[in-house]
This record gives sequence, structure tokens and C-alpha cells, in this order.
Amino acid sequence: MILGQLCIALVAILHIGFLVLEMFLWDQPLGMKIFGNTLQKAQLTKVLAQNQGLYNGFLAAGLIWSLCATGSFAISLANFFLGCIVVAGVYGAITVSKKILYVQALPAFIALVVVNWFA
Repeated sequence: MILGQLCIALVAILHIGFLVLEMFLWDQPLGMKIFGNTLQKAQLTKVLAQNQGLYNGFLAAGLIWSLCATGSFAISLANFFLGCIVVAGVYGAITVSKKILYVQALPAFIALVVVNWFA
């Protein structure tokens, strides 16, 4: 179970990082470099990115909630939030960039497998 919790925590940390990048660094040099944006494009899409960042924060909060919960409820929470992340990552890979599959969906999928393998 500790390995599963570690995986959940790592995915939560990733999504907190996404929140920071999308909400606060989107139109800053680091954010533009990571997302391949120009300043003009970043300024035009900043509000959309902030919205995405907020959703990533909700996903991280759900994962943290699963770490604080106990028993089968904790596993159910982890499964739900990790599943949401996998689906969002696959959709993002199809519609935006294949890189999202590896950065977002794969870590969540691995955590999902580990959580359920050792449950």
C-alpha cells in the first residue's frame, strides 16, 4: 500500500506543478518554453490556461484526499481521480500533443495499476 500511496503522491505533485505552470507561469519565459508558446499566443490563451490549471489543482486535491482517507474509500477515491487523469491525458494526447500521454496519462496509469495491484 505504501508504494501505491507514493505513486499517488507523485501524480498529485505533478498536477500541482501543472497548476503552477498553467495558472502562474503560462505567459512567463519558463511556461512559454515548456508549452511552446509565443508571448502573443500565451497572452491570448492565458485565461484558458488558468482554467486548466485550476482543474489540475482539483485533481491533485482529490488525490491528496485519497491519501488522507482510509480503507476501501481511499482506494475508490484514488481510482476515480487517477482514472480521470488517464482519460484527460489520453484525450489531450489525441487532441493536443502526444507528449501529454507520457507526462500526464502514463504516470496516472502506473499509479492506478500499483494501487489496485497491491490493494
